[in-house]
Amino acid sequence: MELAAIFDSSKQLPNIPKVVQELIESFNDEDSIDIDDIADKISKDQVLTAKVLRVANSARYSTSRDVKTMNDAVVLLGLSMLRTMVLASGISGAVTVPQGFDRKAFWKDSFAVGELAKWIARYTDVNPETAFTTGMLYSIGIVLMHTEYPQECVGVDAMVSEGKDRIEAENQVFGYSYADVSAELARRWRFPDEMSEGIAYHYKPLESDPISKMAGILYLARFLRKAHQEKMNEAQIIEGFPSDVADAIGMDHAKALQEVQDTVGVEEGLEALLEGL
Repeated sequence: MELAAIFDSSKQLPNIPKVVQELIESFNDEDSIDIDDIADKISKDQVLTAKVLRVANSARYSTSRDVKTMNDAVVLLGLSMLRTMVLASGISGAVTVPQGFDRKAFWKDSFAVGELAKWIARYTDVNPETAFTTGMLYSIGIVLMHTEYPQECVGVDAMVSEGKDRIEAENQVFGYSYADVSAELARRWRFPDEMSEGIAYHYKPLESDPISKMAGILYLARFLRKAHQEKMNEAQIIEGFPSDVADAIGMDHAKALQEVQDTVGVEEGLEALLEGL
């Protein structure tokens, strides 16, 4: 099966809101950001606005007064958190999933990996919000593959449930994996090469040449995500932490591991976005 066929024949190829594209372009040009302009652009998208305000008024961020406008949200959340919410809302809302696919579980995992990637990036020289967006997208190819090839993916899912690695199972069935599909979507969305390369190598960062720091960040984020799911304690996380990958991307992991408890529940602030999915 040809990877390009997914994009050539898909009737539901995701299209992201323009404001999401503009936010991504602003990551590396912080000095030129006009917060009022960003708030105004977000306000013009009623769906995004509704989702962001719902999160801003959720228990995690609640204050003594209601947050009713984007300007209120900027004041309460700050630009960084606002952009994170808009990116999460815009990207998750753009993707249509096939019947029977557990959308909430998928996006909960994506939000978690994104937030963990954002946390890890703070100990490197990679932009944290670029890392968050890349983390959100690292497995989006799974949705596209299930949409285009539902029967074949049932077989892949069965192999995974029996213990086979998903990347290996997909390569066996399709000749490519969700990492390849996700990276191609990032390219078609005209996202920076840093993001598409990171996605393509997220499961084998040390094989990228030159080393992809973003791939390493995603690899470490997925390690932490699995550690949390398996309820590892702090000592177990520190013992099993992939220090070779951390060293390769120039991460200050000694400092990070002293603060690793901060990663517990990092995605919870975005869970209100899952309401109605």
